[in-house]
Amino acid sequence: MDYKITAENGAESGENVSLSEAVFARDFNEDLIHQVVTAYMAAGRSGTKAQKNRAAVRGGGAKPWNQKGSGRARAGTIRSPIWKGGGVTFAATPRNYEQKVNKKMHKAAMQSIFSELARQDRLVIVESLSQETPKTKELASKLKVMGLDNVMIVTAEFNENLYLSARNLVKVNASTVDALSPVGLVGHDKIVVTTDAVKKIEELLQ
Repeated sequence: MDYKITAENGAESGENVSLSEAVFARDFNEDLIHQVVTAYMAAGRSGTKAQKNRAAVRGGGAKPWNQKGSGRARAGTIRSPIWKGGGVTFAATPRNYEQKVNKKMHKAAMQSIFSELARQDRLVIVESLSQETPKTKELASKLKVMGLDNVMIVTAEFNENLYLSARNLVKVNASTVDALSPVGLVGHDKIVVTTDAVKKIEELLQ
């Protein structure tokens, strides 16, 4: 399938790039995309919170008083959750939130996302978008001319100047093809991809 290439002034350049239908013309699978995005976000959770239950709190090994005869309620340990200094009743423990997503599912989800971006004209393909110097103002003016605001810029290789220019813009992110995530793709209004990055995306997802 042919897709238009956008010039740096935001207008159509008059040139087209040929896109693989297996990657950019796949049916939209909302359930699969939701599952992969949820798994990706869950894997980012640390899950390191922890509290001490009655077994982990120090002390409490001796029975505080006799079972009978004292007139007080029965007590087996001073580290009971109802005692001051006792353990937590339902103590939080470290846990892993990761969900299994195999390579085939991830690839299919990314294909579905790119296909939907192309159908909705949210995919913007440019010849190149490099920065000779790390100037945020320069990149912001380029994107403004192209009519782009909430955008992710995808390049084939890491461009340090582009990354440094984009990191101070609130709604702008820069990423290489290798570091692309489904969360980043669905979380921006427009995805700007260079022609070199398109070829690399097709190589990875076909």
